Amino acid sequence: MDIIAFLISLLISFNPVPSGYYRVVSVSDGDTIKVMMGKKIETVRLIGVDTPETVDPRRPVQCYGKEASNFTKKNLSNQNVKLEADVLSGDRDKYKRLLRYVFLEDGQNFNQVLIEEGYGHEYTYNSIPYKYQEIFKKSEINARENSRGLWAPDACK
Repeated sequence: MDIIAFLISLLISFNPVPSGYYRVVSVSDGDTIKVMMGKKIETVRLIGVDTPETVDPRRPVQCYGKEASNFTKKNLSNQNVKLEADVLSGDRDKYKRLLRYVFLEDGQNFNQVLIEEGYGHEYTYNSIPYKYQEIFKKSEINARENSRGLWAPDACK
């Protein structure tokens, strides 16, 4: 175990994580987080949502990327979350990140919240359907129709 994982696990021991939950130890960007799983830190890519890029070295920071990243940090940093896999999406992506739905302690699907609030759009990878696809598509329509987040007329000016 590396020193960072050790220190995080030590801090968590003073504030235990409820059974079935994982502590978010950092946020990479709007749709990628890191969680403590046992004594290992795992990178998790949220299924069904794509937020504008902020950390891809091949691309400039995209419009509304910082806002999406900050929204995820505000809502998930140091929080306990439940993770749900989707057999249709597979366990990991080509970058070896876990593919999961992230649920808040109040039961909200955070992947859907990102879309509903306009911080990202519904994302179907390689035309493969997934469990919450229809709900996420409806959430994007709702965000667009109500000009929320990146869909606001002045969001990317």
